[in-house]
Amino acid sequence: MNLYLAITTFLGAFIALLFAGIKAKKVLLFSEGNSDMQRIANYIRTGADAYLKRQYKVVTIFFVAMFALLIVLSAFGFLSVFVPFAFVTGGMYSALAGFIGMKIATSSNARTANACTNSLNKGLNVAFSAGSVMGFAVVGLGLLDISVWFVLLNYVFKCTTSEIAATMVTFGMGASSMALFARVGGGVFTKAADVGADLVGKVETDIPEDDPRNPAVIADNVGDNVGDVAGMGADLYESYFGSIVSASALGVAAFGSINALALPMFMAFVGIIASVVGSFFVKTGENAEQKFLLKALRRGTSVSSVIVAIAAFPLVWFVMGKENISLYAAVLAGLLSGVLIGRGTEYFTSDTYKPTKDLAKTSKTGSATIIIEGMSLGMLSTAFPIIVVALCILVSYFIGGMGDAERGLYSIALAAVGMLSTLGITLASDAYGPVADNAGGIAEMSGLDHKVRERTDALDSLGNTTAATGKGFAIGSAALTALALMASYVDKIKTVAPSDFVLNMSIMNPSVLVGLFIGGCLPFVFAALTMESVGRAAQSVVIEVRRQFREIKGIMTGEKDADYARCIDICTRSSLREMVLPTVIAIAAPVITGLILGPNGVIGMLGGATVTGFLLAIMMSNSGGAWDNAKKYIEGGELEGKGSSQHKAAVVGDTVGDPFKDTSGPSINILIKLLSTVSIVFATLIVHFHLL
Repeated sequence: MNLYLAITTFLGAFIALLFAGIKAKKVLLFSEGNSDMQRIANYIRTGADAYLKRQYKVVTIFFVAMFALLIVLSAFGFLSVFVPFAFVTGGMYSALAGFIGMKIATSSNARTANACTNSLNKGLNVAFSAGSVMGFAVVGLGLLDISVWFVLLNYVFKCTTSEIAATMVTFGMGASSMALFARVGGGVFTKAADVGADLVGKVETDIPEDDPRNPAVIADNVGDNVGDVAGMGADLYESYFGSIVSASALGVAAFGSINALALPMFMAFVGIIASVVGSFFVKTGENAEQKFLLKALRRGTSVSSVIVAIAAFPLVWFVMGKENISLYAAVLAGLLSGVLIGRGTEYFTSDTYKPTKDLAKTSKTGSATIIIEGMSLGMLSTAFPIIVVALCILVSYFIGGMGDAERGLYSIALAAVGMLSTLGITLASDAYGPVADNAGGIAEMSGLDHKVRERTDALDSLGNTTAATGKGFAIGSAALTALALMASYVDKIKTVAPSDFVLNMSIMNPSVLVGLFIGGCLPFVFAALTMESVGRAAQSVVIEVRRQFREIKGIMTGEKDADYARCIDICTRSSLREMVLPTVIAIAAPVITGLILGPNGVIGMLGGATVTGFLLAIMMSNSGGAWDNAKKYIEGGELEGKGSSQHKAAVVGDTVGDPFKDTSGPSINILIKLLSTVSIVFATLIVHFHLL
């Protein structure tokens, strides 16, 4: 089985990365359009490259410091010697996934705009192909990281199956740390620019979106790439990687066999093949209505899901034996839950459906009512995914695991793997959105025909919905993965603690109860810090845009160009400064809680953070997505269209929703998993300190 596993994981990684390379080559064969389009695309590309270069310098300092700390802890026997190096590789692969996605996105935005001069389907083809590069790069790199470490641990260092599983589950800390930096930093950048551009451009000076006279417009487009592409790539890499290694570790604990460790990895291989096949089914006609575009993307994701559902049964039978075929129920439950969460997210955020249409109508009475209704919509939208995840857990535990505690937890972890098994095509559907958004901006700034902007707006509006769906997938899987990681933490404590140590997880235990309150508070503190960061950065952008409109004569008449570089620099400096504190808190919180309250307190903290984090992330992501699409709905000609009082109210609502859906909300799912992985890594230190 060891040899089969090594070959399969490498093959899966090779297929995914090869397909990503083919799609990238296909995108680059398209023309970038006229000289104006190429010039604007180069502005965006240069700004995005400069931001990532500076971000990686800051992140490198953090990783060097953490590596040194982990080396010291491993020297004293508190950690495996492999953990410091795995921490670094996890961060490197996560950063690389985001970097690849951003490079292809900045190379495909003008190409998408130019393709839309021919047809809507051609524009979708280019944008979706660019998104596919991101999707398959993420799953390919995730499986490559896992396969390399499996070969090293198994064949080079001759570790036992239990040692491999216990070591690999700690690898996610590096990926989660990088993902949090990328999501928070990129999120602050993109939303500061977006809010500044919208408030001064659309509301105060009444100029169109992406008007080249707006000094923040290039920064806004750069932000789409560093936040919604590079940040999202690092985020989903971490989610994918974490679900596989946590399931593998619990499989060894439940069954004690290499087969249980291998099953999640084989599932990942099947998901890659299914995603490749499904991607060929994404195509549309010239009808720009969102329901038809949604149908085109659904066709691809549905085909992929059906393939996984069919292939998983013989796979479970072959790997685990017919006596464990009940595990198939967990895979199916996770796969179905992912589809249902996606559909629920579409319902609450797409302007095809009643909730977002009703939200748009509240703009008739001003910005206050649209904000109130958007908050209400987001809160209400949490009920459906909670019910879906709860049913998934129950089905996985009692049917997949047949009620046995260890088998049941393994089944829950398998459900998370099933949910993310088609991530290649799901992320492709998500990542294409920022490309379409940039394409619309380039079409506007280069003065292309109005029909082209209509096509890019249709693709962009759909992108808002698919982005919300992608976040729903990530958040839903985070809840299941966090539960699996909590179980791994309990196993770790039982392994390193003395035999007379009692792990009392009762809610009546004061340490657990206090931990619950601390954990429940953490997502709110984290969201507050990231929201405040966006607010501060956006204020700087607003002041700068106002200054340029006031002091640079000739901007409004088009006689002089705006100083785009100044706004990009403001956003870069603000985002790099603001991204550090939330990440440090996420790493320090479980360690400090453990040192004060002990291992029992950490269990409470993880439980509280998972519950409130899941709810808050769903609420913020769906409110933000609905506000954005309500604005797009009005801009499409409803409720008196662009420039109306309703439109201005919707723009205000959208600016509130921007940090909700693109900074704070999607960062919380990383937070709850990072808390768990940090707890596992430092479990030995916490136990030894607490028992002194």
